[in-house]
Amino acid sequence: RGYDADGLVTVDPVLVWDVAGWDDELLDAVGGNVSIETSPLVIGDVLYFANSGGLVQGWDIGGLRDGVEPTRVFRFWAGDDVDATLVADDEGMLYVGVEYERGTDRSHELGQVLKLDPSRPDDPLVWAVEDRPHLDSGVWATPAVNGDLLIVPTDEGKVHAIDRASGEVAWTMKLPGPTWSSPTIVDDMLVMGDCSGRVLGLDLSDPSVEPVKVWEVATGACVESSAAIWRGTVYMGSRDGYLYALRDPD
Repeated sequence: RGYDADGLVTVDPVLVWDVAGWDDELLDAVGGNVSIETSPLVIGDVLYFANSGGLVQGWDIGGLRDGVEPTRVFRFWAGDDVDATLVADDEGMLYVGVEYERGTDRSHELGQVLKLDPSRPDDPLVWAVEDRPHLDSGVWATPAVNGDLLIVPTDEGKVHAIDRASGEVAWTMKLPGPTWSSPTIVDDMLVMGDCSGRVLGLDLSDPSVEPVKVWEVATGACVESSAAIWRGTVYMGSRDGYLYALRDPD
């Protein structure tokens, strides 16, 4: 990286490593129709990602800058499509939202919200929560950690609050689905969209009860995007083709 005569940043990246999102064991289980639709997650020196076959991997990239080839240190098969980005908590645990699309035996064995402990690679599953009312359901949005809770929207329009320690569902609220909008949480305020076209602000200050709606703003179509919040303004896209900027007029 450098700077040109006008002070603008110049970059000239080169490929230093790539890796398949699958392995032979996964292809034997689900076939060759697999892709990567999630964003990577880095904890310490380990990069985690998942693919549409449900394979969750962790690769040690600590030496990549010095030319050391990364090694795989974590492998877990969730059983079905993972479009939601993996989420970590302050203890380094992984939370995985899983669709119910292929209907595999593994999907039935596990569930659609998983907590994994990467420090136990041979037996990482801590708990699992089921949410698969029918095929093409489950979890598509990326969950969010808020204190002791994991907030998880589902394709059916449910929003679950799951106790991170026990895996028990503390409360569930129902919104017009599908809820593909990943929650954004700032100062105990949950901001997300639903498929009636609303952007919602929900009060999470009391984690033991279903949140109270503080405000809502209607858009013209289903809201699938996730909010970016900057300097008190919420930025949100809608399927009506507009980007909305929302803020308290005071």
